[in-house]
Amino acid sequence: MSHPAPAAQRGTPSVLSLPGASAGLRERLSAGLAAVEDLIARRVEHDDPFVAQASSHLTLAGGKRFRPLLTLLAAEVGSGVNEQVVAAATGVELTHLASLYHDDVMDEADVRRGAPSANALYDNSTAILVGDLLFGTASDIVADLGPQAVKIQAQTFVRLCSGQIRDDRPCPAGQDPVEYYLHVLEDKTGVLIATAARYGAMFGGCPPAVVEVLREYGERLGVAFQLSDDLIDIASEADETGKTPGTDLREGKRTLPVLFVLASQDPADARLQELLRGDLTQDGPLAEALALLRVHPAMERAREHAAAVASRAQAVLDPLPPSEAKDALRALAAGVVTRVG
Repeated sequence: MSHPAPAAQRGTPSVLSLPGASAGLRERLSAGLAAVEDLIARRVEHDDPFVAQASSHLTLAGGKRFRPLLTLLAAEVGSGVNEQVVAAATGVELTHLASLYHDDVMDEADVRRGAPSANALYDNSTAILVGDLLFGTASDIVADLGPQAVKIQAQTFVRLCSGQIRDDRPCPAGQDPVEYYLHVLEDKTGVLIATAARYGAMFGGCPPAVVEVLREYGERLGVAFQLSDDLIDIASEADETGKTPGTDLREGKRTLPVLFVLASQDPADARLQELLRGDLTQDGPLAEALALLRVHPAMERAREHAAAVASRAQAVLDPLPPSEAKDALRALAAGVVTRVG
């Protein structure tokens, strides 16, 4: 049997920038993240060395651990982090990691988090099966948290898969493409981030009304997070994010800035529209489309929309009494739309 690397070697994630957070809150969140990291390492371990290696591939590649951080922070609105909160945060992160294995197969990705993707390192079948294994592991962890948590996990998984299916299909005739896209994001990304916040509030002892506030906050936060990710895919260079820029364009996905350009009536946009409607699987047309799109006003318009969604997430928190955790959640929403990776 292989053995997990110590937490220090695995690169236990640091707490994201939370302006104004006290040293005490940062310390509690860092300790909680370290506990999540250790539990992930224990649960992805396997008697078969190959299965253990493939299952831990993305966990060892690092990541922001954004979702478990949100679970821990939501628990701070209540009585704080405990073993159930850590377990819930771990279940959410393993669900997310499992989805990445599947995403890389669907995207035919070569790189994930600066390392070879699982499908490139092994093969598509292995990547899919490891994703399934991690989904099962996440469900096993959540099952120990009670029937309500299991129900939420199942409902989350259904919406996540539904969003991913619809993300790979064109907008149906007669529907507004932007509205369709934003609804896809609510399922594809928003629902799991909503569950992260919901679990934190639930197992942090918050009353049902507060749990619902944090669930809604999480869903809106998730949409803002994905909108930001879509912009990063266009605006960043590969060495900044560990991913190849323009992946969405190469796959023909129409993210918000692309939809804005395609709806334009300005004749000056004709060349970019031609490229966006054409085949961008080749490096030359893709590079030209990226160059034109990066300087197009649609990018700023999409950034403004992402910021507005983040502001609406912050507004959901208004009924909560003043607290350091509330301030940190507001800061987290602001931070997701200003990040560069």
